[in-house]
Amino acid sequence: MQRKLEKKDIALAIILTIVTCGIYGLIWFVNLTNDVKTASEDNSLPDGGMALLLTLITCGIYGYYWAYKMGKAMVDAKTKNNLNGDDNSILYLVLEILGLGIVTFCLIQNDLNIVATKEK
Repeated sequence: MQRKLEKKDIALAIILTIVTCGIYGLIWFVNLTNDVKTASEDNSLPDGGMALLLTLITCGIYGYYWAYKMGKAMVDAKTKNNLNGDDNSILYLVLEILGLGIVTFCLIQNDLNIVATKEK
């Protein structure tokens, strides 16, 4: 049984990430990964916990790959819901390289919120 996506408040997630000195950002990362995997129905993507572990073990290098793959998976998720499937994978990768991962999180969450609204 596939779980339903829920809209999440991006501003609240940013505030919680700042207030918790980044700890909530790790939780957000895991949830984003799981939600994108659910929305795209791509079982080749790792679970959120595994993606976080790989990012930590590789000192962040896997995070670049993760950002690119999330962009590709979001295209699939949007296409499956009859939405415009813009490919933002390069944008996500560049933002990660520039150290703006939280912006990547916001963009992915925004896309997920659009997909979650369309599913209802």
